[in-house]
Amino acid sequence: MSDNTVEAYLHDVAMLRDHMADAFPGVAVESLQLEHLQSLLAVINDLELSVATQARVLSGVKSFFRYLLLEEVIKRDPTELVDAPKQRRALPHVLSLAEIDLLFAAIDHSKPEGVRNHAMLETMYSCGLRVSELISLHISGLYLDVGFLKVIGKGNKERLVPIGEEAAKHINLYRDNIRIHMNIKKGHEDILFLNRRGAMLTRVMVFTILKTLALKIGLKQKVHPHTLRHSFATHLVEGGADLRAVQEMMGHKSITTTEIYTHLDRTYLRQTLEKYHPRFR
Repeated sequence: MSDNTVEAYLHDVAMLRDHMADAFPGVAVESLQLEHLQSLLAVINDLELSVATQARVLSGVKSFFRYLLLEEVIKRDPTELVDAPKQRRALPHVLSLAEIDLLFAAIDHSKPEGVRNHAMLETMYSCGLRVSELISLHISGLYLDVGFLKVIGKGNKERLVPIGEEAAKHINLYRDNIRIHMNIKKGHEDILFLNRRGAMLTRVMVFTILKTLALKIGLKQKVHPHTLRHSFATHLVEGGADLRAVQEMMGHKSITTTEIYTHLDRTYLRQTLEKYHPRFR
């Protein structure tokens, strides 16, 4: 599993441990019952965490008990009868091409980090990368001469993603004019995008860069790294791209995840109704 997944699972099990210590002191893990888990879920619900967060905590706890069952620490899995809360599939926020152009135009190219930021955001939007995939891009994974990047996605799965000329141009500008002069921290020599200290960027830093640019151009909606990924997929689908190709480029395990982008092109839906529905003509 990725470091982020490991951290999340440890956090979920720690929540269970702390709850048991507070509400049911002295109950060993081997004796844990369905009612103990229901009590935990009730507490999580009272904390007003999102449905997605509640489902993720339960997923971590379920994984923990599956592990205990495999290791024969317990004889029965108490999470078998626990259902995850139903999640609604919210439509993701996306930016128009004009808004993306404004965002990129607001980058200060007179500073070294401005050149890096443009290369990063251009790559993110042009390739539809997750923020974790962006910050872990390796120089050894760049095949710009043939127009591809090697990306390490969820579960350490590798995939090749096409990259356009514009993004490739900005990567080369950053690599040949900025990165080459940096004092690179040991162990980060192959990482493409670096902070001022010559180390890998954090996800929070990428979020801060985007947020600052959004405020600069007066963008009202919240913008985060995933917004560029959503915009990449939406613009492809609106342009008539094959859904299977979009799935492959996004690194989605299931095409049902990719299908959400088919619901976003409201203009196309209206045009279809106006063309074919008698009441819309």
